Amino acid sequence: MRIGMIGLGRMGANMVRRLLKGGHECVAYDHNADNVKAVAAFGARGVASPAELVKALAPPRVVWIMVPAGVVDTVIGELETLLAAGDVLIDGGNSNYRDDIRRASELRGRGIHYLDVGTSGGVLGYEQGYCLMVGGSAEAVALIEPVLATLAPGGRPAAPADAGSPGTQGGKAASLAAARLGYLHCGAAGAGHFVKMVHNGIEYGLMAAYAEGLNILAHADAGLAGGKVDAETAPLAEPQFFQYRLDLAAITEVWRHGSIIESRLLDLTAAALAGDHQLEQFAGHVADSGEGRWTVEAAIEVGVPAAVLSAALYARFASRGRAEFADKVLSAMRLGFGGHIERRP
Repeated sequence: MRIGMIGLGRMGANMVRRLLKGGHECVAYDHNADNVKAVAAFGARGVASPAELVKALAPPRVVWIMVPAGVVDTVIGELETLLAAGDVLIDGGNSNYRDDIRRASELRGRGIHYLDVGTSGGVLGYEQGYCLMVGGSAEAVALIEPVLATLAPGGRPAAPADAGSPGTQGGKAASLAAARLGYLHCGAAGAGHFVKMVHNGIEYGLMAAYAEGLNILAHADAGLAGGKVDAETAPLAEPQFFQYRLDLAAITEVWRHGSIIESRLLDLTAAALAGDHQLEQFAGHVADSGEGRWTVEAAIEVGVPAAVLSAALYARFASRGRAEFADKVLSAMRLGFGGHIERRP
């Protein structure tokens, strides 16, 4: 296929490279001319404006946008007067699914197909492929399926299940076949980003679980050197049970081989610890992209408990110093009711 790509940051540029490697033609635009030159060096056709990009495509045109959520409407505003009925506009970023529903409705009036594609794979996607969660019309999805198949990782063994179960019959069989390649038409407009939103909420929880577990292992030597956890605690009652100086790099590495908790996140953690055992290059100031918040908000609106995902989101707030005043309030109350003097580290 010939496809236009707008937004050539780390994800967008690597997606262009993967598409080119898969035999597709890419017309590429970014407001940063250096980014355009970079992908042109790999064989993309670089252009200087959205208008030039659309002109270089043949109907039905397919344009994929990889820009921050707050910029998507501006880019669509530039494109919608340039595109025609039957063309397909794709947002592969991390938009709020509610915005997708609105955009799809607005563009439908002009006969333009709008697809929301939740894209997971990060900087590793060029080599390993991207997991793609798609929302929009089946007609538009069918039109871009060669692109989805190229961007996706490709075949993997099916999950352990009864292949003859009702869930694998009829249309669901086709969905499972695509899902095993790494892409899935999830439903109507917004469904792709809704699924990706929850995916990222789960990611928050998994990351927090790894971080908390490794933190316990990192403090397994609390019984050594006096047996105090910190300056304010009394000596451990049974310090003999906390005498381990553990090699976290080796532990995360062994978990990667046959453990039930092995994952790509664990791979990244093991790599980080192998290069910096104390993670001294990191300040522990953890941002959130917005999708974790949207996931928790959706859970509240439909009345579904999401205790782990909520706690993981709040932990990120705390990492940025947003719990500092609350901690001071706790110190003040302890002083008031018990005369406890705060001891600073």
